[in-house]
Amino acid sequence: MAKFDVVDLDLKKVSELELSDEVFGAEPNAHLFYEVAKMQQINRRRGTVGVKNTSLVSGGGKKPWKQKGTGRARQGSIRASHWVGGGKAMAPKQRDYFYRPPKKVRRGALKAVLSLRAREKTLIIVSDFSLSAPKSKQAFEALTKRLKLSGALVIDAKTNTNLHRSVRNLAKFDVLPPEGLNLESVLRHKHLVLTSAAAKAIEGALS
Repeated sequence: MAKFDVVDLDLKKVSELELSDEVFGAEPNAHLFYEVAKMQQINRRRGTVGVKNTSLVSGGGKKPWKQKGTGRARQGSIRASHWVGGGKAMAPKQRDYFYRPPKKVRRGALKAVLSLRAREKTLIIVSDFSLSAPKSKQAFEALTKRLKLSGALVIDAKTNTNLHRSVRNLAKFDVLPPEGLNLESVLRHKHLVLTSAAAKAIEGALS
């Protein structure tokens, strides 16, 4: 079990928290990062691009003119791809790009990225992140002036509505519940801020 300092919003140590080495002490794995990041990017593709090919274009069932004797090139259908309004050769089709690696790979990537942030000393665990009201200014001051961060991903329970409503409006900060933790969001921010309750929830989910 690894020990982490738990601080308040003024970076003063208030306690220590023991977390599993399996989750917060794993070896970084670039291949796991690649597989899971690829999954997230691919799954955002809607796959709605669709173009009609020759068989889908309406009309053109009759040969435009006879094969010989007109002086023009032979043609079989006005739906051919070289005709204006004809079908598209090698037309792209609507498709589902959904891709999902095994659960072990997805969990392994989250363990690796959490361990990476812990190793880089950019993982901050706070005892509590309570705001008196859903005010973005109040959250911004807490993150920049008190925690001295220029950008971070904040993780706390969705029941902390004041925090979620405040941080989601900030340009360089983001907020997620523990169950919404994902690889891209962690990698997109240099610092990761967890409440002690969120850290234990993540540990329980990934152990």
